[in-house]
Amino acid sequence: MYDIIVIGGGPAGLTAATYACRAGKRVLVIEKNAFGGQITWSPRVENFPGFLSVTGTELGDKLLEQAMEQGSEVELEEVTAISPEGKSWHVSCESDASFEAKAVILAAGAKPRMLGIEREEELVGSGVCYCAVCDGAFYAGKPVAVCGGGNSALQDALLLSESCSRVYLVHRRDSFRGEQKLVEALEKKSNVEFVLNARVQAFLGEEEVRGLAVEQNGAERVLPVEGVFVAIGHQPDLGAFADFLDRNEQGYAASGETCLTRTPGLFVAGDCRQKSVRQLTTAAADGAVAALAAVQYIDNL
Repeated sequence: MYDIIVIGGGPAGLTAATYACRAGKRVLVIEKNAFGGQITWSPRVENFPGFLSVTGTELGDKLLEQAMEQGSEVELEEVTAISPEGKSWHVSCESDASFEAKAVILAAGAKPRMLGIEREEELVGSGVCYCAVCDGAFYAGKPVAVCGGGNSALQDALLLSESCSRVYLVHRRDSFRGEQKLVEALEKKSNVEFVLNARVQAFLGEEEVRGLAVEQNGAERVLPVEGVFVAIGHQPDLGAFADFLDRNEQGYAASGETCLTRTPGLFVAGDCRQKSVRQLTTAAADGAVAALAAVQYIDNL
């Protein structure tokens, strides 16, 4: 029996584990993909306190190392269900493994949002990508498109501009939502073209992407690309836990800064929680708050 099971091994989950262990609790962190979370996709992080510059992988490794040094146990598993049983929680995994704890912290993060265009899922891995860090090297010397207007899309475009022959940055509005410094950096790139007021209509090509059809300012246009990187945000991954917490219209856990849910013993932290700002620092802050709330809950059982 664990004191706390943390579902999700990103910055929120690993921070929660560190805080809970330091409070003397036995903690298990369950992560289904890679410890460190989505930050491991970032080639460079320059906005996390204490680090002038660090790769996302290095930062993720440090967070994991710190949690384990404090005593946290870890498992690579996909959680499929949770259920309260008296004063404890039963956590079931896809491999049929199961664990028990007195409290659960959901730090499941969010997954990339899809464009919703025909053949998108079919072409994933054949020209449609959601991680420039993971897949950008496959398109070195080739033309690509990045879809989106926030910081993630701008950062992806900057990264790809270093190796791709041309980068089309496609956004449905006439201006970007991301940081102005990133926009200015892209404006200086001779191989980057802004495609504004444009909506993706179709992927071209049979078995692999060979172009992207867009409607720009009411006119049809074909971008001659071999890769399309989708960076239009994320959606929370909370479907398996929906019976135990309230969610807002976007599907995020409807929990405030206390990280509490309507179910005693269940807490939520990080990008899967409703909030106005989703950054490394806010995820880490959530992890600390959720862990201390869970510790207090256990101590009062």
